[in-house]
Amino acid sequence: MKLEELLKKRSGNVCELSDINKNLVAYEVPPAQNKGADGWILINEKCLRQIEKKEELDDAFWKNFLPISMWSEVPAVQVVSWRMLNRFRNESWAADALDMMYLDDENLQWAKAAGDHTDDGAINFHKDSNGNILQNGDTVTLIKDLDVKGSSLNAKVGTAVRNIRLVHGNHEQIEGKIEGQAIVILTKFVKR
Repeated sequence: MKLEELLKKRSGNVCELSDINKNLVAYEVPPAQNKGADGWILINEKCLRQIEKKEELDDAFWKNFLPISMWSEVPAVQVVSWRMLNRFRNESWAADALDMMYLDDENLQWAKAAGDHTDDGAINFHKDSNGNILQNGDTVTLIKDLDVKGSSLNAKVGTAVRNIRLVHGNHEQIEGKIEGQAIVILTKFVKR
C-alpha cells in the first residue's frame, strides 16, 4: 500500500490536525528519521503553509483543534501539535494545553529538533505598504518618489520594479532594478 493511502486510511481521509477533509497533502515531520508512515501526517494545505512558515499564523484557526489533536496516538501528530502550541505559547489557551501535554522522551527530543520552542514563534514576512506578503520574483510599484542615494536617479511614483529579491535578515527591505540600476527599497514604499 502506498504511503498516502496508508495515511488516508489511518486518518479517515481528514487532516490529522484539523479534521478538515479538503486539500490534503502528506507531510513528513522533520527531521526525517526513517520512521516510515509513522514519520508522516496527512494535513490540509493551510496547516502546511503555516507549519512551514510560508503564511502568517492564524490563532483562531489553530485554537479550535490543537488542544484536541495533541492527544492523538500518532507520534508525528503529537510532535507537530507540540511544535505549533509552542509557537502560540504566549496565548493562554496554548500555554494551558502545553502544561497538560505529555510526550515521551524520544518524541520530545524529536519535537525539539525543529527549534520552535526556543523563540517567540513570530514570523517576519516581507510586506508591502498594504500588508500583502511579498515573494522573490514579485513585481511591485513605487508609491512614493524615491531619490537613490549615491546616484542621480530619481524613481517616480508608479514605477514598476520587476523580479524583486527579498533581503535576507531584514523584512523591511527588498532589492530590485530601476533603469538598470540595482537598489534597495524599503517595503513601506511599494505595493504589489
